Amino acid sequence: MLLALAGVTGVGKSYFKDKIVEKLGFEKIKIITTREIRNGEKNNEDKIFVTPSELNNLKESNKIAYDFNMLGNIYAYSKDSLFSNKNTVFELHYSTIFNFRNICPNLTSIYILPQDIEMAKEQTKKRHLKPNVEKNRLLEIDEHYNSFMADANLRKQFDYIVYNNYDKESENQIINIVKKLLNK
Repeated sequence: MLLALAGVTGVGKSYFKDKIVEKLGFEKIKIITTREIRNGEKNNEDKIFVTPSELNNLKESNKIAYDFNMLGNIYAYSKDSLFSNKNTVFELHYSTIFNFRNICPNLTSIYILPQDIEMAKEQTKKRHLKPNVEKNRLLEIDEHYNSFMADANLRKQFDYIVYNNYDKESENQIINIVKKLLNK
């Protein structure tokens, strides 16, 4: 199963991805990115950090299934990771769902909404990003949330939409959805 988690910054995508790996044995798909590594991040753990020329080499070698630009950085997914027969989970930027549906028709997607948008902003502030990066991410939360809520066609692209109350009940709801999908 290829499982994508989407939602605004700070909604808990990474947390839920880790719980799905821990509790259900999924493997994480590591996004490849040209953005700078942040404090506390480790290369090749959740993301693969590369230079623009390294990413170009991967593209020229036909190893990239999909890439996109976001906030001035390039992000990419390898063919090997997206077209695996394993149970895999990754974070998806909501704006790429239409492309992913074309590239990976077997994609299952869960969109996670914050019960309170301010909680997502507080979670983002805890990351201690550079001031200009934090400002952009906080603005993106409102833009992303408003775009998602205003676009019924976009919402229809997601198989499940769940709310995160930042509690155990929210975690259990997402784990139970994935368990049911595995048992189909």
